[in-house]
Amino acid sequence: MDVFTAVKERRSIRKFLKKDIPEEIINKLIDALIWAPSAGNLQSRKFFFISDEKTKGRLASAALNQGFVSEAPVIVVCCADIAKASPYGQRGIELYALQDVSASIMAMMLVAHEEGLGTCWVGAFKDEEVSRVLGLGNMFRPVAIVPVGYPAKIPRPASRVSRTEAVEFR
Repeated sequence: MDVFTAVKERRSIRKFLKKDIPEEIINKLIDALIWAPSAGNLQSRKFFFISDEKTKGRLASAALNQGFVSEAPVIVVCCADIAKASPYGQRGIELYALQDVSASIMAMMLVAHEEGLGTCWVGAFKDEEVSRVLGLGNMFRPVAIVPVGYPAKIPRPASRVSRTEAVEFR
């Protein structure tokens, strides 16, 4: 699958089959996370792969009771690594680390789509509750929760803004 096709065909999946993800595909997702671009090559990111049912349930609760989160066979909690970002001061902590995590998430989501998996970028959650569930302390900031699994239902594409609304040439 070419990258542009993956970008256009990928959807936010909120219904998953009860089917395990093979280890070789999990490893490919991890490689996508690691090889994504990084601001200043800080690589100020950390990813937690969760498959324990109890922990997934607690994360779904922390995600404002979005039950579909726990239905995926794997949840990836994507965090900014504050210590790695701190050499760049507040800008590193408040921006570069978030950029690192975001680039990694998109790379992983595209690889997941290529492998026939579905994902959903979940940003609605209680940071402190996710931190407590995973015992993150104050050196990791949760940025997104990404459930990953085989789609049970693929939604129609959402509408997009027009090119003239999204882009301005100067």
